[in-house]
Amino acid sequence: MTANGKTHAPRHRRSRARRRVLQALYQWQLTAQDSAEIERQFLEEHNMAHVDLEYFAELLYEIPARLASLDALIEPALDRPLAVIDPVEKAILRMGTYELTQRLDIPYRVVVNEAVDLARLFGAEQSHRYINGVLDRVGHHTPLRAAEIGRRRAEKH
Repeated sequence: MTANGKTHAPRHRRSRARRRVLQALYQWQLTAQDSAEIERQFLEEHNMAHVDLEYFAELLYEIPARLASLDALIEPALDRPLAVIDPVEKAILRMGTYELTQRLDIPYRVVVNEAVDLARLFGAEQSHRYINGVLDRVGHHTPLRAAEIGRRRAEKH
C-alpha cells in the first residue's frame, strides 16, 4: 500500500521488477555470478517492497537459462556484433526478446515501450531508438508477434 492507502497496480510492480532485473542482469553479465546469489543480494540490499518478485525471479533465472536462443534471435536484428553492444543495452534487448517470445500475455507494444523506457533511464543518449528498432525487428520475425503486429496495423487503417 502507498501512503494514501492504495495498493500499487500490478503493472507498476512489473515495471519495477524490470528495472531491478536490468540491474541484476547487468551484474550477471559483468561478474558471471550465479543468479541465485544475485537474487539473494537484491532481496537483502535493495528496496524490493513494490516489485513483482515472481516476475523478477522469472526474468533473472530464465534469461540466462535461454541466453543462446535469445541471442540467436537478437543477432540478425543488429547492425553490429552482439559482443560490442553496451552491457545495459544488451540486458534490455535480452529482456525484451524474452518477453516477446515467452510472455505472449504481455502485448507487443507494452514490451517495446517498457524496454524503451529502461533505455531512456539507464542507457546511452540515443539507445532508446536503437532498442526500439531492434526489438521491432525481433517482433516482426517472431511468428505469433508478427500476427499481433499485423492485426494492430489493420485496426489502425
